[in-house]
Amino acid sequence: MAVEPTPIPAVVDSPAARRGPLAMEAIALCKDFRLGRGSVLSAVKDVSFNLYRSAVVALVGESGSGKSTVAKLLAGQERLTSGSIRLDGREVDVKGTRGFRRYKSEVQYVFQDPFSSLNPVHTVRYHLTRPVRLHQPHKSAHELDRELVRLIEQVRLTPAQQFLAKYPHELSGGQRQRVAVARALAAGPSVLLADEPVSMLDVSIRLELLNVLDTLRKDFRLALLYITHDIASARYFADEVLVMYAGHVVERGPAEDLTQSPAHPYTQLLVSSSPDPDDLGSMLRHGGKGSARQVGESPASVQGCRFHPRCPFAEERCRRESPPLLTLGPSRAAACWRLDVTAPAVVAQARGGGEGETTS
Repeated sequence: MAVEPTPIPAVVDSPAARRGPLAMEAIALCKDFRLGRGSVLSAVKDVSFNLYRSAVVALVGESGSGKSTVAKLLAGQERLTSGSIRLDGREVDVKGTRGFRRYKSEVQYVFQDPFSSLNPVHTVRYHLTRPVRLHQPHKSAHELDRELVRLIEQVRLTPAQQFLAKYPHELSGGQRQRVAVARALAAGPSVLLADEPVSMLDVSIRLELLNVLDTLRKDFRLALLYITHDIASARYFADEVLVMYAGHVVERGPAEDLTQSPAHPYTQLLVSSSPDPDDLGSMLRHGGKGSARQVGESPASVQGCRFHPRCPFAEERCRRESPPLLTLGPSRAAACWRLDVTAPAVVAQARGGGEGETTS
């Protein structure tokens, strides 16, 4: 018995939709990079998902999986090969300086490295003043000062005036990343793209920064895309998780359900390599022995299912054909031909709920 291969539609029943209205749509995103001599690397292939106000969607995968490329496509830093992006229901067009500036006032990017994202020769005040002046040009000097204090206090850096006068080298890694978040907020965005925001921070302060982001999500009704290689923090922080491997989404679903009962072999690998999944808060505060990051580059040139060289369940069909996303419930899906073997309990539950019809 095998699950009938029914690809999920571009707009799925996302658990994040319960938080608020739709903010951004990523529709069949594809990004190819030319490597020379006619060879092409498909870094992102047919990736679709939605971001909702007040909700967190996590993209999880190892290095080279394509998750950061997705964020750069959404931020307008990379051009799409195909697919489309919609913001508040309108097709995104960032051609020209004005169009890009308007888009950046709604969509902001928080970089992974807090040590290189801030200019070392300028103070925190300078880093925050520039985006405020750019996106709120009519503020008076007094209003500007109040806005800078408000921004720095929102990321829990006090006393504000003291931090505004500091240079980046005078701040810890966690403080620098909070300044980077404050700088993103200065534009008044509706969408925040956070690319591995805690991966370069000491484990003792990762949970603190995630709590700051969570508070900001609620207070400003932000639609937040959280990119990480750590599936444990995704379960702690996100409403919905999309697992990426070699440019493809191989599994998606509610964060709790997906991490408690992963269906795809790759997701199972990520969960098994993570520390105690039932003690995520302690893991984030104190660190752990496991890591979701795996060695090796994404095998984009592999035929069939791209995970089959590492999969203990692979069969001949896996080597020939790339599986589509198969429905496993109203808001769950996984791209695997062997779901009846890799996740029999999940498949049985789907059958009981009328999802995922089967064939002999």
